[in-house]
Amino acid sequence: MTTPIFVLGEALMDCIAQPDGRLLPLMGGSPFNMARAAALRGASVAYLNPLSTDLFGQGMAQLLQKDGVQLTGGQSRLPTSLAVVQVTDGQPSYGFYREGIADRDYTVDGIVAQLQQQKTPGILHTGSLLLIPPEHHKVVAILKAARALGWTISVDINLRPKVAPDLAQYVSALHEVIALTDWLKASDEDLQTMGFVNVVLSESPRLVHELRAQVAPGVLSRIALTCGADGAHLDIEGQHHHLPVPAITLADSVGAGDTFWGNTLADWALQADGAAERVAATLDLAMKAAAINCTRQGCQPPTCAEVQAF
Repeated sequence: MTTPIFVLGEALMDCIAQPDGRLLPLMGGSPFNMARAAALRGASVAYLNPLSTDLFGQGMAQLLQKDGVQLTGGQSRLPTSLAVVQVTDGQPSYGFYREGIADRDYTVDGIVAQLQQQKTPGILHTGSLLLIPPEHHKVVAILKAARALGWTISVDINLRPKVAPDLAQYVSALHEVIALTDWLKASDEDLQTMGFVNVVLSESPRLVHELRAQVAPGVLSRIALTCGADGAHLDIEGQHHHLPVPAITLADSVGAGDTFWGNTLADWALQADGAAERVAATLDLAMKAAAINCTRQGCQPPTCAEVQAF
C-alpha cells in the first residue's frame, strides 16, 4: 500500500538572472520542487499550502497537477513569493521577497484539519523557508499535532542564512524542528552554518551520530547528508551507504537536493517495508534523479522511467 506524502512549504517564482541582465522566471521553492519530484517518481503527493490567484500561482497549480500532485490548500488572493537567483559556476545564490504572500496564508488549525481528514496517517514533509522565525512557531505546532496523529515527519533543512534577520535564532529554531523529525535531509552547507565541524562526505557517519545525540531516542531514524559535487550519504537506522555524484554535463544545480529527497521519500512511500535493507539502492536512484535534474536548467525533476533508464 502506498503511503501518501503531504507537503507543507513555499511555492515561489525563481527569477534566474541571465548574462544580459534579464530575469528568466521559473517555478520553484524547495517543498514545491520536492512535491513534483516525488509525484513524478510515482508517489501519492498532496500540497497543503494555498496558491495565489495571480498568474504565477495559477501556473504553479497547473504544473503541480500536471505532475500528479493533489492541491488541498485552496487559493489565496495574496501574491506569489519571488526569489532572484544568481547562478555562478553552476551554484545558485538567492534573494527572497517573502512578506504578505500566498504560501504563508495558512493557519495551524487549517493544516491540522487537512491531516485529520485522512483515514490513515502518512508522511508530512516540510522545511526550507517556513523554518525561519517567527514562521517556525506555526510549523512546530503543526508537527507536534501531526506526530500526535501518528504522521511520520520529514524535514529538509535547506537553511537560508541570508534571509533570516537573526542567524542564532534561526539555528535554534532548526534544532526545535529537528527534535520533532523522523526523516531528515541536510546539506554540508546546512551543517556548517549550524556549527558542525569537518563537514565532508567521509565524516558522514560521525555527523549522523552527532545529529542523533542531540535528540531524544527514536527521533531521526533516517538521515540523508548531501555534500554537493562530492556525493551523498544515507543512513537508515544504522544501515548506511554513500555514493559519488554520477558523471554528467552540468547545466545548473537548482532543485538538485529537492529532486534527491523527493525520490528518496517516494521510494519509502511506495515500499514501506525493508527500507534499511535497500539503503544502497534507494540512494543510487535518488542520486541518479538529482543528476538528471542537474542536466536541465532550473528544477525539472525526471520521471520514474527516466531515472530507471539513466
